Amino acid sequence: MKVLRIIRNYFFYCGIEKDEYNAIKKDAYISNFEVWRILHFLMAAVFGVMYIGSLFSDLMKDSSWLYLCSFVYSVIGIVLLFKMKKDSLAAQLLIYLSISLLFLFACILSLNKPDVPAVSFIAFLLITPMFMIDKPFFMAIELIVASTIFLIWTHSVKQYESWQIDFANVITFTAVGIFLNVIANSLRIKEFVLTREINVQKDTDDLTGLMNKGAITREINHFLLDKSTNKGLLFMMDIDHFKSINDTYGHDTGDDVIRQFGSFLDKNFTHNEIIGRFGGDEFIMFIRNNDNPEEALRIAGNIVEGIQKNVILAEGRQKISLSIGIAIYHGIEKNYSEIFKKADIALYEAKADSEIRYHMYKE
Repeated sequence: MKVLRIIRNYFFYCGIEKDEYNAIKKDAYISNFEVWRILHFLMAAVFGVMYIGSLFSDLMKDSSWLYLCSFVYSVIGIVLLFKMKKDSLAAQLLIYLSISLLFLFACILSLNKPDVPAVSFIAFLLITPMFMIDKPFFMAIELIVASTIFLIWTHSVKQYESWQIDFANVITFTAVGIFLNVIANSLRIKEFVLTREINVQKDTDDLTGLMNKGAITREINHFLLDKSTNKGLLFMMDIDHFKSINDTYGHDTGDDVIRQFGSFLDKNFTHNEIIGRFGGDEFIMFIRNNDNPEEALRIAGNIVEGIQKNVILAEGRQKISLSIGIAIYHGIEKNYSEIFKKADIALYEAKADSEIRYHMYKE
């Protein structure tokens, strides 16, 4: 069973466990996108030169239409890859289509010289799998289907002796291509896993396990630059009289209060929210694609009530309270600091109000 699990992981999840693969799949898709966008430029340049060469060379003249079609497709692919999202499924399908058309191109070249064993097709069987990070199972299907079509299509066209050589080479190098894809994917995926672990460690607050200040700032700024949306809610939260807690009960107790509050936020949010510890006893939560004031006040009220019930001071000798400043994003602010200032002003208003512990910034 262990051997079968290992084989399954290599063919379906690049040699790692399913959860690990799903966590870095987006990064792999983005890598594919960037590599194949460059390759489409290279394809356009190569096919363009070959087409121009076919206008002046009798040896290449018969394939001039093939070079032209390949050039046009490469240019269309470049345009589409600049319009698509890097991690989209559509972009991945376009890449697989490009691989298929490269095999088709090599197949037609081979048919133009039926007395010569296929060279371009074999080269693509070995090269293309090295430039695609995905479940090796998908690439195995791609290579097997392409090889089957090639052998069936060329059987009645090529000389039988040449086709026999092609048959032996294609079967061999299809297996080699699949093997290379499995190895290349496992090595590159492990790099993504390691990079992700380093980034998570760099972006994580040691005390709460939530995002730290740097990660919060980066993620919110990234969202604010997205022109497709102009809705957001920023909550700035501060534990009341936290210095007194540290002075009275010690820093260990203060750290425990922060840990408990971080755990409360983690359990009740972190779905479509950016949540983290800004520093000291200050926490930040940004909710994407929501600018409803009533909803914001309801959430703030639940947090204030929740900390009183779920965050317990040592021996229960003092009740914990929280103040929250709220700022609504309507697409005006272009960086984190602008909306942060508004939430900070609202937070001071909340701290000055002994009854209502949350306030919303008013323009």
